Amino acid sequence: MLRFVAVRLLQALIVLLVMSFLIYGLIGLMPGDPIDLMINANPNLSPSDAARLRALYGLDLPIWTRYLNWLAAALQGDLGYSRLISQPVLDVLKPRLLNTLLLLSISLVLALAIAIPLGVHAARKPNSVTDTAVNLLCFAGISVPPFWLALLFIILFSVTLGILPAGGMAPIGGDGGLAERLPYLVMPVATLTLVSIGGYTRFVRAAVLEQLRQDYIRTARAKGVSERSVVWRHALRNAMIPVVTIVALGFGSLFSGALVTETMFAYLGMGKLIYDSILGNDYNIALVGLLLATLMTLAGNLLADLGYAALDPRISFTETRT
Repeated sequence: MLRFVAVRLLQALIVLLVMSFLIYGLIGLMPGDPIDLMINANPNLSPSDAARLRALYGLDLPIWTRYLNWLAAALQGDLGYSRLISQPVLDVLKPRLLNTLLLLSISLVLALAIAIPLGVHAARKPNSVTDTAVNLLCFAGISVPPFWLALLFIILFSVTLGILPAGGMAPIGGDGGLAERLPYLVMPVATLTLVSIGGYTRFVRAAVLEQLRQDYIRTARAKGVSERSVVWRHALRNAMIPVVTIVALGFGSLFSGALVTETMFAYLGMGKLIYDSILGNDYNIALVGLLLATLMTLAGNLLADLGYAALDPRISFTETRT
């Protein structure tokens, strides 16, 4: 197990290095740079002034030299400054990351808490009225665009009923505590939860339905095991393996944010921050934000592999030699 984890961590480090170079190169090849934005904001800057500024910020160096300079500083804990916000990158990322974690973790837990029982119930009675109704609801949830659902919530609960704030993070002048933020979280969480339920339910239904057709399920029933135990203790445990894979693939989104939802509700999360930084040529924020999403995706894959061994005793990471 330890050897497997060590190998995976080494692979993750290599992937991060490659991705950091690719992301840095792609961002560096984007048209324009911060100096061009300065020139547009201040037409009095002469070409010689622009050249001196590029030399000062190292923008006149080759892309690979600039990358190596950034990498050396990053390994020492210096991730640079945000050009748009004029703060260190870590100081900008921390509150945005916490906001995104709060929003997406709540919606993920709620979506799974609803999707798993719903998918199991539909799988127990395939092709029934209940199964058909669940499938229709799932397809509707998958088909609804997040921005449309967000607009619907804003019109209904903010404009028509006036019971929830249309957007933002907390009331002006408040202390920003969780109690004050809860009303502002209701609609974003509901939007992400409803959009996610359909896909998770379909995966759970398909996985449980496949397990219920296996020989070991018929053997358990023949031995007199209760139907509840057959479904929830035997079938569901093995069915969770593909579901864990789907959840792990979306683990990176917990740290990269939900751009559409955050934009619709003016929620200050990672998705909107990365998007704004790319548009504003804020290289340091965009680079670190995208690398963080890559790192968390790799971590999710590792956790999924470890989860497989916990769910299925037949899976082992220990090599057997003869």
